[in-house]
Amino acid sequence: MLVSHATWHGGALCLWAERSGPHDPPGGDAHPFATRDFTGTSYEPLLRGAFRVELAMALPTFGDHPLPSAELGPEPVPGEPELRPWRVPALVLEPFPAMALLQAAEHSGDVVPGSDLRFLCVLADEAVHLAGRGQVLPALLREDGDLVARWRPVLDDPARFRALARAMPAACRAADGGRPAAEVLREALSGLVDTAVRGVVPHPLLPPRRGKAPDRLPLAERWAEALTGPSAEVAREPGDDPDELIAELDAWAAAARRPSGPLRVCFRLAEPGAEEFTTDPFPEEDEDEESGDAWRVEFALQGTDDPSLYVPAAMVWAGDATSIPDAEETLLAGLGRALRLFPDMAPALDGPAPAELILDTAGAFRFLRRAAPMLAAAGFGVLLPQWAGKAKLGMKLTTRTDDPEASAGAAAPSGFDLKGMVNFRWDLAIGDESIDEAELEELARLKTPLVRLRGQWVELDEEQLEAALDFLRHPRQGRMAAAEAIRAIVHAGDDALPLTAVDADGTFGDLLSGEADRRLTPMRTPDDLDAELRPYQERGLAWLTFMNDLGLGALLADDMGLGKTISVLSLLVHERENGARPGPTLAILPMSLVGNWQREAARFTPKLRVYVHHGTGRHRGEDLLEAAAAADLVLTTYGTATRDAEMLAPVGWERVICDEAQALKNSGTRQARAVRSIPARNRIALTGTPVENHLTELWSIMEFANPGLLGPRAAFRQRFAVPIEKEGDEQAALALKRATQPFILRRLKTDRSIISDLPEKQEIKVYCNLTTEQASLYQATVDDMLEQIAEADDKQRRGLVLATMAKLKQVCNHPAHLLKDGSRLPGRSGKLERLEEICAEVLDQGEKALVFTQYAEFGSMLQPYLAARLERPVLWLHGGTSKQARDDLVQHFQQDGEPAIFLLSLKAAGTGLTLTAANHVVHVDRWWNPAVEDQATDRAFRIGQTRNVQVRKFICVGTMEERVDEMIERKKALAESIVGTGEEWLTDLSVAELRDVLRLSPEAVSD
Repeated sequence: MLVSHATWHGGALCLWAERSGPHDPPGGDAHPFATRDFTGTSYEPLLRGAFRVELAMALPTFGDHPLPSAELGPEPVPGEPELRPWRVPALVLEPFPAMALLQAAEHSGDVVPGSDLRFLCVLADEAVHLAGRGQVLPALLREDGDLVARWRPVLDDPARFRALARAMPAACRAADGGRPAAEVLREALSGLVDTAVRGVVPHPLLPPRRGKAPDRLPLAERWAEALTGPSAEVAREPGDDPDELIAELDAWAAAARRPSGPLRVCFRLAEPGAEEFTTDPFPEEDEDEESGDAWRVEFALQGTDDPSLYVPAAMVWAGDATSIPDAEETLLAGLGRALRLFPDMAPALDGPAPAELILDTAGAFRFLRRAAPMLAAAGFGVLLPQWAGKAKLGMKLTTRTDDPEASAGAAAPSGFDLKGMVNFRWDLAIGDESIDEAELEELARLKTPLVRLRGQWVELDEEQLEAALDFLRHPRQGRMAAAEAIRAIVHAGDDALPLTAVDADGTFGDLLSGEADRRLTPMRTPDDLDAELRPYQERGLAWLTFMNDLGLGALLADDMGLGKTISVLSLLVHERENGARPGPTLAILPMSLVGNWQREAARFTPKLRVYVHHGTGRHRGEDLLEAAAAADLVLTTYGTATRDAEMLAPVGWERVICDEAQALKNSGTRQARAVRSIPARNRIALTGTPVENHLTELWSIMEFANPGLLGPRAAFRQRFAVPIEKEGDEQAALALKRATQPFILRRLKTDRSIISDLPEKQEIKVYCNLTTEQASLYQATVDDMLEQIAEADDKQRRGLVLATMAKLKQVCNHPAHLLKDGSRLPGRSGKLERLEEICAEVLDQGEKALVFTQYAEFGSMLQPYLAARLERPVLWLHGGTSKQARDDLVQHFQQDGEPAIFLLSLKAAGTGLTLTAANHVVHVDRWWNPAVEDQATDRAFRIGQTRNVQVRKFICVGTMEERVDEMIERKKALAESIVGTGEEWLTDLSVAELRDVLRLSPEAVSD
């Protein structure tokens, strides 16, 4: 196994790797398992010509050797490891190979990227994003005595920069003893931005001068050539004085920084016929009014915190803004800063009271496309007409089926399959309005980038016109297969000429519009299913059957607990009615769900022949082929499927099902590639969370269900993921929804129109007091951390905070949990006392409870203690429980009629179990991730539950548990993103904020 690492050193990306397996003992200070040999890997083509260097890296060390990275499996060590310099062989990459490697490293299947390299991959994406948004400026710099032309990022979001600096792994800056994270971040981001810009602007910025040698050009022109040329170095000539140009460019960069203060200068573009000025920044536009062809950019002051505070410059000069302190000075200073970004407004500033800039149509278009984004990025206010950026020239696809019955309604047959033919026609359109060839030719003749067409203004640059005219030269109607039409909808168009509308009839139209329900044949519960499907499950069965008949892969994304498993089992029973014998279905599952599928298949579909392909005794070769052919349903795990993919491939699978399909979210992993490689006629993905973090996860799952449908991953990121996630592009979001909604069925259990008879879930916060002993330990732990953290660096700070958080949670549980001294439990913990009371009440009522703790060691302490105090066996499930023992515990808890307490480790038992025999859930210690806690709660609150479920979350009064809970409640809308990665967000708080969060309040201690 090879784990790749990277650091930014000497203005360049330096790459090295760790080897797994046996290695030579350390000799001196040479890193014993470091290498720069990537021969035979996907990295090799990008590393040709790289310089070989040896770096001194300050790395965590224990004893006589550096500790392996987490990717190789962390080595447990007592106490804190020390930082020690090690000599590491590395490769120094040129800028373009470095950028290519950073954009491909996360998807390499043969080399595992370390956390430092993954961070630099994120930084490369950030650089590409900044370049794509135009948040870059050119600069002339002195480097080692030479003049060089560079592109610099415009960092207008200080919070984002600080967050990236805090997130930087120490290994990224470990060369030569280490440097401050902010310094390395600024240097790396500048280098990557320079490379990103040069990669998309390969042409010269200035046309060549005839009859003049390049080295005789003025310094400014030599600098402009170096901005996009093969070398960044600017040739020096006698008499050059670069100081003035450097000062001008530095001033330009300073002007691009976000202005501070309560007011900012604002620029409002008004189209011809709009009012002279208004105090309403968003006036009603009269689109039919044609009063001249002059466009105006109105200058104004606007509140930075309250954008509705809008004072036009004309009112400022008229003396009508006396309530605003220093209004005239603020306006003039802001206009002066903006002039460097928007030189076209220079004529408007010649007078004593600049209020507006008059532009022709070409000037208005330049403002829209160039000046407005730059001004907005620099922190100025920019107000544009409502149509700006929306009404664009694009393509419209119209398809019609041959079968007149195909559009007749729900009772008609589908008349459609992926191989069936449809008639199609491509048109040019603005919004939903098609435009004909004559109109386009007139627009081309006018040669104006902003045109009034059918009552609305439309941006139409030369590139769009050229694309549209080229579009007209190709055949635009005919016949094609429905599958080809779907792919055309997904991939059609580009930035110049996007796909803006689709008009389809019949089944195809219903699929694209999300109204395929009209085509579903109503279905009842199959006779051989030993259960009664709920109405929404019958609709789900009808949808799965419909998609299966069309040959389309399906993503069943129903909420957790709505019965995805029984829906799929119903499909297998349905297709075997009337003696039919389709091929076997392969279900690939997490290990924790194999027993659940076995039990549900045996309970609800006893006639299905089930074979479990797992374990050392599983069939191989011909025996596997025979066992699969004799089965209706084959169950296996993701790990086994990955190892046995080649053996599973020859089986004639009717379909492959992936449960908890988010296991495929990282498309480049060996597991995801292996699962996708198993051929089948049909594929179904089951997951309640199709997108956990990024849209590329949806791409990966869809690539399993319908290979190739969404195109290559890189194209998907560029077309959908980046515009939607980083820019909030509504058009891209609509296009993605249009492309994916035919293949996804998503229902929520909170939707009463879906399921109305699920009982209620009552969440209760149980506040517990600390004992005197707990309070003393708590305060000592906080004091110790605050004393150490004031002088700690970023890496030490994060470790201290996380370690202290763990200790404080253990104190809140019980002193013996922190001290690990095996001491007695009674009378020393407010939480334990309350837990005993609640468990006793549950048992007295003849009911059952699930008790979750995130600490297996605490659970091991609780289990014998509670069993003795309650005089009742207490079940205990944790990460070390074998599969057979796990299944036995679940079965016993579900089927035994006696009241019971089931103690569970949150990490080991938070997903994949059905424990509806319990109607009480207790979270003893909090994970501080609402999604994780909800998943654990849903072990009881799911289909099959007939009683209301009470969920109790323990919180120690006056401690960090109470204050963190309050913070989560205040930020509920962002809870998943803020707290979703555990508790590391707390490490970003200042010392004062930490002191406030962790402090012990007087009310914490019980009397």
